[in-house]
Amino acid sequence: MKFRPLHDRALLRPLESEEKTAGGIIIPDTVKEKPQEGEVIAVGAGARDETGKLIPLDVKVGDRVLYGKWSGTEVKIDGEDLLIVKESDILGIVTSAKGKKK
Repeated sequence: MKFRPLHDRALLRPLESEEKTAGGIIIPDTVKEKPQEGEVIAVGAGARDETGKLIPLDVKVGDRVLYGKWSGTEVKIDGEDLLIVKESDILGIVTSAKGKKK
């Protein structure tokens, strides 16, 4: 199935957190925090300003982003758990130390 978000929304694939601590302790699913980092897999066309001009999103497919802990709507598409968020719920794009995206 293909899915394209509308307006200023993005479809994210949440990136799973580590299952072990640095000391090797395995963290069970029941106490894991919700992921707050994800990969953008689809974006809408953008929002419109007061004059009707289309303003495209700052994020694009393939970006790794950080988003608010309780942001978005969880959906299941083709058996995969995904998240639909408004662009305003995205806090930033994760880049490597050299300025390139991870």
